[in-house]
Amino acid sequence: MKKLWKRNAVVAAALVLVCAAIYLNGSYAAKVQQPNKVLGQSTQVDAPAQEATETAAEAEPSDYFATARLTRKQARDSAISLLREAGESENVDSAAADEAARSIQTLAAYTLAEAQIENMITAKGYADCVVFMAEDGVSVVVSTETDGLQTEDVARITDIVKQETGFDAEKIKILEVN
Repeated sequence: MKKLWKRNAVVAAALVLVCAAIYLNGSYAAKVQQPNKVLGQSTQVDAPAQEATETAAEAEPSDYFATARLTRKQARDSAISLLREAGESENVDSAAADEAARSIQTLAAYTLAEAQIENMITAKGYADCVVFMAEDGVSVVVSTETDGLQTEDVARITDIVKQETGFDAEKIKILEVN
């Protein structure tokens, strides 16, 4: 009985971490979203402030994208590692192992879809982008080489995301880094 409790606790902890990663992804997008945003309207966000003595004007938008990708990868790797441990434990029942395997497959599908969307967006001529997927929507952060995102740009990016994920336009958030 005690082993069953431990196994279930490990599976529950892994699922909590996955949910936390999804929540943090969503809360990040919500922080940058304007309350009166019109569907399809882009929002500009500043690159993250650097703690060094550099001024904000010297910060590169690519630093934001590299940091965002690294953070996303670390969170996913940690969650997948915990799910694998939980699923491969000797004391785990088949239902918990199946749930862990489904969660791993979901995270892997998100990772592949994010990479594919990022590649397709940059292939359309945008300077850089990073995509965050969750079960309730997609957030796309884009850097452009021009004067910013136009209505046509938002529509093009929305179409790419819709084709790859099947999400409706209401579940797609597009933000611009300047």
